Amino acid sequence: MERRRFLLFLAAGLAGTAVGRGTAGLVDPERTPQPTAVPAAAAEPAPPAAPAPLPPVGVVDGLPGEGTSLALTIDDGTDTDVVAAFCTFATDTGVRLTFFPNGSYRSWETNGDLLQPLIDSGQVAMGNHTWSHPDLTTLSDDQVAEEIGRNRDWLATTFGVRDTPFMRPPFGARNERIDRLSAEAGHPTIALWNGTLEDHRMIGPEQLMDAARRWFTGQAIVVGHANQPTVTTVYDQLLALLAERQLRTVTLADVWPTGLARIGATVGRAAVA
Repeated sequence: MERRRFLLFLAAGLAGTAVGRGTAGLVDPERTPQPTAVPAAAAEPAPPAAPAPLPPVGVVDGLPGEGTSLALTIDDGTDTDVVAAFCTFATDTGVRLTFFPNGSYRSWETNGDLLQPLIDSGQVAMGNHTWSHPDLTTLSDDQVAEEIGRNRDWLATTFGVRDTPFMRPPFGARNERIDRLSAEAGHPTIALWNGTLEDHRMIGPEQLMDAARRWFTGQAIVVGHANQPTVTTVYDQLLALLAERQLRTVTLADVWPTGLARIGATVGRAAVA
């Protein structure tokens, strides 16, 4: 700021000096031919905005392109205190999260007062993870539709989430039939992952951080769980790792606000959800 003020002062001083000189050493505009004014060209109209993409049916397991974004996605929610800790973590730090809850776990509604402002602000996005976490490939069409539809309706009535395109099948178990039934239920995008905190089972803090160090990379979708308390003990270390690697957290809705482009088949899925 001081340098800017000095430069402005210097420019003003030079202008004042020029005025004080009169015609000495300066070109007389009255005697110097002036260039003929050229009419300004008419401004070209701005190109029309590209139409918003329609939400296609597809499977994603990573963020598109190259960059430093990371989508931290949290599944299940069997532990009320862990769900509360994730909400507090997001509120206190600004970290952006995508939750894939199972509506059969009361932890989400118990923490509704913490969660709802995060959803309303867009800092937290929501996806469908089925009502009770079954392997969908073992169910009939009607049973699959019931699992997805019941959780979809629960998201709408409990949190006002009515337009999420994302569905994450439990355990990552899917096939073309599951993809089709999910799309018919209003979730055209199967959201998988290419990194994991490995906390789908009981592990210690160092194991979790080893997984984070392995999988926290640019354009990754990392899956974690709101089930075991271990993750709540390493929040500071996770933040430090994000800062060290200059990664920026995003929600899946930040990346695909109106739908998802198809991004190929699953590659490098690391663990079950």
